[in-house]
Amino acid sequence: MLETISTEKAPAAIGPYSQAIKADRFLYLSGVMPIDPATNQLVESDITTQAEQIMKNIAAVLDAAGYTFADAVKTTCFLSDIGNFAQFNEVYAKYFTGKPARSCVAVKDIPKGALVEVEVVAFQ
Repeated sequence: MLETISTEKAPAAIGPYSQAIKADRFLYLSGVMPIDPATNQLVESDITTQAEQIMKNIAAVLDAAGYTFADAVKTTCFLSDIGNFAQFNEVYAKYFTGKPARSCVAVKDIPKGALVEVEVVAFQ
């Protein structure tokens, strides 16, 4: 059984996709952007500020589905500049304390000019 997860506490999708899909005990979050859900605007700042906003947005979607960061089993992290890797990791480590499997890659561009985007797979 598939269930679409949506919350106003996280930014709305900027395309034809869902914030998350629950498939049985798995939860698949779409790429989460550093967008303030109150304004639906990109948080324009440094990598640390954008990463913190993403973690708030991830927390909101996880919570809407009844999950927590502790349920994360895999993340995929996209950085627009691999030079931001260390600063991103500092923020990431505060939230993903269970150390899920992870890929972290540099990409040419991220929508809206963001510095980072994160996907999450969780399981209960």
